[in-house]
Amino acid sequence: MHNLLSILLTAIALATILNILFRQINIPTIIGYIFTGSIISIIFGIHTHGNEALEHLAEFGIVFLMFTIGLEFSMKEIKAMKKELFVFGFAQVMITGGVISLISHFLLQVEYKVSIIIGLGLALSSTAIVLKLLHESGEYKLPYGRGAKGILIFQDIALIPILLMVTIFASNDKSISSLLLDTAINVLITISILIILGKYVLTHFFKIVSNTNSKEIYMGSVFLVVIGASYIAHYFGFSYTLGAFIAGIMIAETMYKYQIEADLIPFRDLLLGVFFITIGMQIDFDVIANNITSILVLVFSIMMIKTLVIFSILRFFINSKEALKAGLSLAQIGEAALVVFSLILSYNMLDTKYIQITIVVIVISMILTPFMLTNL
Repeated sequence: MHNLLSILLTAIALATILNILFRQINIPTIIGYIFTGSIISIIFGIHTHGNEALEHLAEFGIVFLMFTIGLEFSMKEIKAMKKELFVFGFAQVMITGGVISLISHFLLQVEYKVSIIIGLGLALSSTAIVLKLLHESGEYKLPYGRGAKGILIFQDIALIPILLMVTIFASNDKSISSLLLDTAINVLITISILIILGKYVLTHFFKIVSNTNSKEIYMGSVFLVVIGASYIAHYFGFSYTLGAFIAGIMIAETMYKYQIEADLIPFRDLLLGVFFITIGMQIDFDVIANNITSILVLVFSIMMIKTLVIFSILRFFINSKEALKAGLSLAQIGEAALVVFSLILSYNMLDTKYIQITIVVIVISMILTPFMLTNL
């Protein structure tokens, strides 16, 4: 107990101090949490991988992240941004993911299934960082800001099938065709159950809960819905995040959307902080020191690829200057990629050394983003 309290106190103190310092130079809190995890692992000699308690606690942060992402998806907004989502977003994820996958497979000799997931994971950008900076500057209304927002929203949607692909590719006891058939059947069953519950039960359930005028009961009911939907998805062989995402979409169609979103964000951010701390715990500084040149080359190469792909897509729809700004704003690798690589690590699909190198590449690209965006 004494050791646990020491770790907890140190983690809170470090996270607070680092994030106060980082905020002065516009570095996002995500980086502060990752640095906290790295320092904690050095001081106390603990690591996330293999520690089931920490891994499960961290997963809750991703569950609530996907739930709140689902809450943001109104059919009205999707219809208003069809081109930005389904043309810009789809093209960016597929082309960027394809290019990086080919490089991973043919140049780095990564197994083809894993290289596909790596490519798609690294194609994702940081919704948390980019949207925050665009809204603070007011540039989300500009053509490049609207294009960037559409691509980011599509990437959030794409995260679910990417995570499903990790689960499918990790199953080596069945053929791909039988796995896809089983997955399709289970997806249909899972979504049907959640949609039926969402359409016919949720509104009445929250109406009854709201009539109690109890904040504790209200928040407990929200946790029940999120965790319950996550469990249903997990029961049918999917990640907890799929159920949480669908639950968010279901609640987004009710009148309780905004209240739930406002109440849940503090819990989500706290649990996400735990997730990013556990990511930091996985970093081995000896691996970084021995591969610093490769890390810097990867950072430059991936950011260059993403910028060129986005510029090439958008230049046909907006002027070249705006297209380049959109490309540079989305050049970083986002927090969703950390979720993807964390799942790859849990299935032992890639050597831990390469996972650690990739995490460092992601972190460096995220650190560079605020400085790039403020100087565009």
